Amino acid sequence: MSINADIRPRVIALANQKGGVGKTTTAINLSTALAAIGEEVLVVDLDPQGNASTGLGIDAEDRELSTYDLLRDGASLKDISIPTAVPRLSVAPSTLDLLGLETEVSHVEDRNFRLKKAIAAHLGREPDYSYIMIDCPPSLNLLTLNALAAADSVIVPLQTEFFALEGLSQLLQTLEQVRASINNRLTVQGIVMTMYDKRNNLSEQVVSDVRETLGELVYETIIPRNVRISEAPSFGKPVLLYDINCAGSQAYLKLASELIQREKALQRSPN
Repeated sequence: MSINADIRPRVIALANQKGGVGKTTTAINLSTALAAIGEEVLVVDLDPQGNASTGLGIDAEDRELSTYDLLRDGASLKDISIPTAVPRLSVAPSTLDLLGLETEVSHVEDRNFRLKKAIAAHLGREPDYSYIMIDCPPSLNLLTLNALAAADSVIVPLQTEFFALEGLSQLLQTLEQVRASINNRLTVQGIVMTMYDKRNNLSEQVVSDVRETLGELVYETIIPRNVRISEAPSFGKPVLLYDINCAGSQAYLKLASELIQREKALQRSPN
C-alpha cells in the first residue's frame, strides 16, 4: 500500500546543473524501483533531449502530446501521460519542442509556475500518483525553474569525481535562491552518489568528503558504475527490467527503500 494514499503526491525534482552525473539514469531507475515496491509513480520529463522518455521505452513517434503541450498550451497531465512497461509507472514525455518554450512564453506572467498549476489541477483525479518525479535539464533555465517551483524537494545525483563538491556548492546556492524567490517550502531530499568505482581511491575519497561536508543529507546507498545500467537505455528499458539481479538494480531498489523511509520520517515530524 502506498505510504501517500491519503495525501497529495510527493513531488520530487532530480536536478544538477552539471551534465553527465547520472541524473536521468537515476530518474528512470529510482522511479522504476519505487513502482516495483508498490508506489504509483509519474515521471515528468522536462529535458528536451527526452532521454528519460526513451529510457522508459516511449518512442519519439508515440509522443503525440508532451510536456511542451502541458507547459505551453495547458494540456493536462492525464492527457499527456503514457503508461510504461513497468506496472504503476507512467511518463509525461518530452520532445525537442521544449527547446523553444522559454522564448514562446517569455511574456507570460505565470511562466515559472505552469507545472505547479498542472499538478494542482490533477489532484484527486485518476491515476492518483503517490510520487511525481521530475527529470530536469542540466541547466538553470525556465524548465528547471518550473520543476523547482512545483517540487516539494530535490534529489541531487552527484558523480564521485574530483569537482563534485565544487559543483554541488553552486547548486545548493541556486536552491537557496529558488527557495527565497519562488518556492519557500523546497527542501533537499537527499544527495545520491553515482558512478562509484570501488577500484578507484578517488571515488572513496569523494564520498568521504561529501559525507563529512553534508552529513545526513547524503544517502547511505551509493550507485555503482555498472555496465548493465549503461546498456539498459539502448533497449528502452530501466535496468530493473533489463537485469534485476545486477549491482545497479539492487542499488536502486535500496535507494527507493531509503527514500521511502525518509518520507515516512518527514511525515512523522512536526511541521
